[in-house]
Amino acid sequence: MQTPFIILYCALAAIVAAAISGIIFFRVGISYRKQRAEAEIGSAEKEAARIIEDAEKEAETKKKVALVEAKDEIHKLRNDADKEIKERRNEISRQERRIQQKEENLDKKQNQLEKKEDAIAQRNKLSEEKLEEAEKIKKSQLEILERISEFTMEQAKEHLLSMLETELIHDKALKISNFEQQLKDECEDKARSLVSLAIAKVAADQVSESVVSVVPLPSDEMKGRIIGREGRNIRTLETLTGVDLIIDDTPEAITLSCFDQVRREVARIALEKLIADGRIHPARIEEMVDKARREVEHRIKQEGERAVLETNVHGLNPELVKLIGRLHYRTSYRQNVLNHSIEVAHLAGVMASELGVDANIARRAGLLHDIGKALSSEIEGSHVQIGVDVCRKYKESADVIHAIEAHHGDVETKTVVAALVQAADAISAARPAARSENYENYIKRLQKLEEICTSYDGVDKSFAIQAGREVRIMVSPEQVNDEKMIVVAREIAKRIEAEMEYPGQIKVHIIRESRAIEYAK
Repeated sequence: MQTPFIILYCALAAIVAAAISGIIFFRVGISYRKQRAEAEIGSAEKEAARIIEDAEKEAETKKKVALVEAKDEIHKLRNDADKEIKERRNEISRQERRIQQKEENLDKKQNQLEKKEDAIAQRNKLSEEKLEEAEKIKKSQLEILERISEFTMEQAKEHLLSMLETELIHDKALKISNFEQQLKDECEDKARSLVSLAIAKVAADQVSESVVSVVPLPSDEMKGRIIGREGRNIRTLETLTGVDLIIDDTPEAITLSCFDQVRREVARIALEKLIADGRIHPARIEEMVDKARREVEHRIKQEGERAVLETNVHGLNPELVKLIGRLHYRTSYRQNVLNHSIEVAHLAGVMASELGVDANIARRAGLLHDIGKALSSEIEGSHVQIGVDVCRKYKESADVIHAIEAHHGDVETKTVVAALVQAADAISAARPAARSENYENYIKRLQKLEEICTSYDGVDKSFAIQAGREVRIMVSPEQVNDEKMIVVAREIAKRIEAEMEYPGQIKVHIIRESRAIEYAK
């Protein structure tokens, strides 16, 4: 029984010993940990103290460096400020010296001006005295001159003014001559001005008859077909013929407008064919325009051959015959140029036969005298020059070319044929009802032209010739000298332009002639 008790006692002793040893170990561990923690805290405090000390040293070093840099910057700024202040002081000193110099110069100039003013005042005083003396001398001289010349002051003024007027007329004549020469040099501008003037003087109804043709329509519905979809038909017709089509409210009619009568005739024939055919589209329009153009060319050839046969003119170049035929579609102040040319050829031939001159040349020149009008819309220049160039090209004789060149007085007439063609042209143009004005208006225009010319001082007589295209003025040589002639001609031309309405242009021709007649008894 004692053995279990011993075992229990040993077990309890072992447990107690284990508990005591555990408590001892626990306390030893706590003590060790405490010592270790205290050691770490101590080392941390030392490290912190070391770091603080290092930071304080570094901060002190940076502070010293910053102070040094700040002192250097302050020193540098102070030096720069001192330098700038010194430069400004120098600049101010220079400006002060300049101002002082300017003030000194101004003082000198003011002194000089005061001296000049004093000198001017003295001169003015002397001038007034001299003027008074000069007036007295002038008055005495005028009295002496009046006694010597037996002229009063008013008479002397009139004499001087008349002399001045003569000089001014001379200068005016020179300026007019120079101006006319300048106009000749600028012939293109003057030509445009003359064309504009001619257009402005033509009546509106005359222009309408000369540039407009009217094509009748079977109905107003045809207008829409001629215009076509989006206007393509009318644009095609205008492009191919070069004629403007006017489609307005005029019932059952279309107006064709163009200055070239040949193109207008082509458009008229083509349009009439299209209306009769009824098929109107661009291809058909082109076909009809070609047919119409061939018809017109055939008609031109026929008219040229008719004119040649009617005037009995032979041996003309075929191209000249075509140009003569083109005159059938050309009018001059409502007078058909082809009929006018045939009339001139007949008149010139009859007068040549009466005078015993070659009638064939006269008829030939009369038929060709206006041939340039067939090309005047295509070639620049007057119809006279164009006709001369064309006849030279086709080897016409010198007499015919000269007659064409002289039929409007552009050159001096040198042959009888040229004079006959000129007279026949004037007769045909001046025939009553031949052109756009009637006989009564024609006579009134000539009378008005002569009245304007005779209203000027020094004009003895005036004659309107060449159907009013030229006026010849006879002046008195005692009242109108050679220089004043230019001025008078210019004034008359200006007055005619302002007061009269006339076709074309009027040539003002002043004639001054001195004659000495004595009889031997």
